[in-house]
Amino acid sequence: MSTTELPASHAELMDGVYRWQRHIYDLTRKYYLLGRDRLIAGLDVPPGGTVLELGCGTGRNIILAARAYPNARFFGLDISAEMLETAGTAVAREGLSAKVSLARGDATDFDAKTLFRTERFDRVFVSYSLSMIPGWEKTVSAALAALAPGGSLHIVDFGQQEGLPRWFRALLRGWLRKFHVTPRATLRNVLDSESQRTGATFRFRTLYRGYAWLAVLGSGK
Repeated sequence: MSTTELPASHAELMDGVYRWQRHIYDLTRKYYLLGRDRLIAGLDVPPGGTVLELGCGTGRNIILAARAYPNARFFGLDISAEMLETAGTAVAREGLSAKVSLARGDATDFDAKTLFRTERFDRVFVSYSLSMIPGWEKTVSAALAALAPGGSLHIVDFGQQEGLPRWFRALLRGWLRKFHVTPRATLRNVLDSESQRTGATFRFRTLYRGYAWLAVLGSGK
């Protein structure tokens, strides 16, 4: 899907939400987007490997991953032009423009070859984006389809806070709604179903008493 074919309503919504928020996003989100660094540490990117982040936002995660795996090449996709502007500035500031490529696109339907001149990736990761993407299940399918043989998909997002007090869950959900974020109650079931459909291995764990969920699907190809 080219940038001219992006779903206008969602792209405009995300640009509106983050037009100003992007300037303080990383400062504020570090306190409640838990598990992101654990995901990056678990990528285990092979030397010379390729890594795609869907919903790369401000570039915070892709920059940390590029530092952690200096011999790999990185690609970031986001639907928000506002966020990509911030990400591009951050990548350039860190001196990583030669190894990090960014493009605007829809994570539920993208043409990696057109956007990045690369069809398959050794690692694909999605950090706290599925809870913001309408039709997020399609993102899971698209991510798995973009994996190279032996590759893996890594996901971290809000869980159902199943081990935390009910009052905390209510407060968190109310706060998240302000930013059009909806924790996906069926995430585990969808990932399990997709792993069976594609023959992928599936590992799932809860973090911080269910505050966040972390999953890894290994390509069955």
